[in-house]
Amino acid sequence: MLIEKFITSFARKENARYLRFSPEASLSIPPKKDTIPTLLYLHVPFCEELCPYCSFHRGVFQEPLARDYFSALRKEIVLYKNLGYDFKAVYVGGGTPTVLIDELIRTLELIKKTYSTTEISVETNPNHLTEGNIRLLQEIGVNRLSVGVQSFDDGLLKAMERYHKYGSGQDIAEKLKRTQGNFNTLNIDMIFNFPPQTPAILEKDLETILALAIDQVTYYPLMVSFSTQELIKKKLGVVRYEREKKFYHLITSWLSPHYKPATAWCFSRSKAMIDEYVVNFEEYAGIGSGAIGYLGGSAYANTFDIREYIRIVNEGKLPITAKKDFSIKERARYYFLMKLFGLRLDLEALKTKIGENAYRYLWPEILFFRIAGGIKKQGNSLLLTRTGQYYWVIMMREFFIGVNNFRDYCREKLKRTSNNPKSVTPLMRSLSST
Repeated sequence: MLIEKFITSFARKENARYLRFSPEASLSIPPKKDTIPTLLYLHVPFCEELCPYCSFHRGVFQEPLARDYFSALRKEIVLYKNLGYDFKAVYVGGGTPTVLIDELIRTLELIKKTYSTTEISVETNPNHLTEGNIRLLQEIGVNRLSVGVQSFDDGLLKAMERYHKYGSGQDIAEKLKRTQGNFNTLNIDMIFNFPPQTPAILEKDLETILALAIDQVTYYPLMVSFSTQELIKKKLGVVRYEREKKFYHLITSWLSPHYKPATAWCFSRSKAMIDEYVVNFEEYAGIGSGAIGYLGGSAYANTFDIREYIRIVNEGKLPITAKKDFSIKERARYYFLMKLFGLRLDLEALKTKIGENAYRYLWPEILFFRIAGGIKKQGNSLLLTRTGQYYWVIMMREFFIGVNNFRDYCREKLKRTSNNPKSVTPLMRSLSST
């Protein structure tokens, strides 16, 4: 437990550094000059109802606003073409991207006409697994459909307020069974370490997954940001991180005979796109309100104000509101985190990317994780061990909690500035610096 606590503390400290945005940073995107494969991430921030544990950027679906939003989204897509970008792959997340299927299809049609896109991944919820939606997504060329399931247990579904929206666990399983085989990859998102969850509940979920023979399973640990901790405590109970490791080992022991790990928490039957596109793509453009991108060694975020987003894009401008230019050391650490989450880090590729020997910047992390048994060296690569896979679950859990806390900060800043319009300024500081 001491090692896990140290890793948690270290990751939280580093994430605070990553998400400290500098007022000197330029709020612009450089024209594309290199040949690094780049992914296009589209954010659709609308849900029919809001789940209590989720701190992603989303709001309750309003059709007129959502249609105006999709129209602006398509305009922002073209702005990147004007900067010389091309995208081989597209990931559409949310929110619920399929909340207006006709608008989503029009948007994907534009992307395919504008860019040389061959891979498309779309997130959805069980209630949108209709025959009509599946056919439209197939026809537009969606390769991978990712369905937010979280659990098949009716008690848990009721506690997290999903039962009345999506039906029982058996209803969801039946919908997945009908959907399986319609796409190259059907992924389900699951969550472990909910307070009411027991090992028996988790094992029953795993039995259902194996019975369905789902193509891919992404099993996230419950991530508690500042904005969700009180609501989670009220609706679900107190989160106990000391149980997380036991649950994770249950998951890997059940799935490993049938699946291969694509990341520390994603398990696939064959090679496919994954939810954590940051592993397979060194750079990605974030499009849409609240979207986060990483291009040319800089991380940036679009405005979280949906109406402001629409206004800015309609003026022909990029809606960037915060940016962080990474130093060489920060780029090396980001690469170290993301590539080892994908189980392997090529040291020569990293040297080429940053122009220097990675050990100059990463020797404390490499030494610590080698001593702790988390990584091993093989030729010019570092590999994650089975022990290290859980260490990286902790690292990435804390990374995404940090990102969620940054989202919380941006949303809170918007509330304050909307009450005092004269105080509107770019969101250039992290939550940790307030």
